[in-house]
This record gives sequence, structure tokens and C-alpha cells, in this order.
Amino acid sequence: MHAEIETYERQGFGSTLPLRAPVGLLIVDFVNGFADPAVFGGGNIPQAIARTVPLLAAARARGWAIAHSRIVYADDGADHNIFSLKVPGMLGLKERDANSAIVPELAPQAGELVVRKTVPSAFFGTSLAAWLSQRGVQTLVVAGAVTSGCVRASVVDAMSHGFRPLVVSDCVGDRALGPHEASLFDMGQKYAAVMARDAALEALDGI
Repeated sequence: MHAEIETYERQGFGSTLPLRAPVGLLIVDFVNGFADPAVFGGGNIPQAIARTVPLLAAARARGWAIAHSRIVYADDGADHNIFSLKVPGMLGLKERDANSAIVPELAPQAGELVVRKTVPSAFFGTSLAAWLSQRGVQTLVVAGAVTSGCVRASVVDAMSHGFRPLVVSDCVGDRALGPHEASLFDMGQKYAAVMARDAALEALDGI
């Protein structure tokens, strides 16, 4: 348990977030570059990818709206921005670059949205919110990488758009475990429900 949990509880954080149907799934940036420790990966990302494979299968079987995101910069770098100034290697993620491609085991199927973005949030400057709203999504299940970066940014924006985020704790990963664990705690206290995969599926089947 987090050392400061009593402070959060006393101040009224961490309330239960009721889940409502319909349900959608967002898989954030599970691409080759984030799966490779030599590029942008490391930590517990490979395990999170492996545990997301059954989650994606379950979402498809249940008919959820499913979206994936990738970081994709223009071939000429014309959309170079503050994110790529802070992390220059991100600018190498182009449409046809293998590191920007979604890992094969989570490859999108027909009818699943693929969001291309150049900032951490899958919502900022994209059609994702409108696409989810059109499909009536109330609860947005979130998997992906990295927990402290693009996942957290997407969860905050999902909540800001009125979706109920459910972060699947063993289907998100980070290159360092400290930021991963701190971000899960923070999201669970302020922005989202946080559950392990099997508990999340059980809870969602009950709504």
C-alpha cells in the first residue's frame, strides 16, 4: 500500500468509479519500438503486451469498440514538436518505420480504429473521442505503453472527455517500474478505475 494512502483517503480521493456499458478498448502505442529495450522499451512492457493478447481477444468476442494508437511523424519531420524536442528519437517513428508498427500479436483487424499521433495523448488532435462517442462508449478500457507517459496522458484526456477509464494494471507497461507503479496509484486515486485483467473482465461482464 502506498505510504501516503491515509492522506488521500482523508481528502476524499480514490472513490469507486462505477462502470457502465457500452465498453470500448484503447491500446496505446504497443508498437515494435516500445517492445524493444534497445529502442524505447524495457521494464515490464513485454509482459504487458503478452497479457494484452487475451484482453484484445476478449474485447473482440464481446463486440467492444476497439482503437489502437501509434506515434507517427511526417516523413519530412514537418510536424516536429515539443515532444520530439524532449525525446528526439521519437521523430524517427514514421509511417513506414518498423518501430512505429503495432506489434504483430496485437495487429488491428478490420473495423478497429488506428489513431496516429505526435503527442502523448491518443485524444489530442485526433478523431478518437468522436469515434468512441459515435459508438456510445461509456467505459474505456485502457492497455498500452508507457504507463507514466502516453497511457496516463490518454487516461486523463479520456476522463476529461467524459469517458470512464478502466486501466488494466497488468496490461500496461513502462520502461521503469517506479514511474509505472506511481502512475497506476495516481490514476486510481484521481482519474480511473484500476484493475488487473481478469478482475476487469469479470467486472465488465457484470454490468
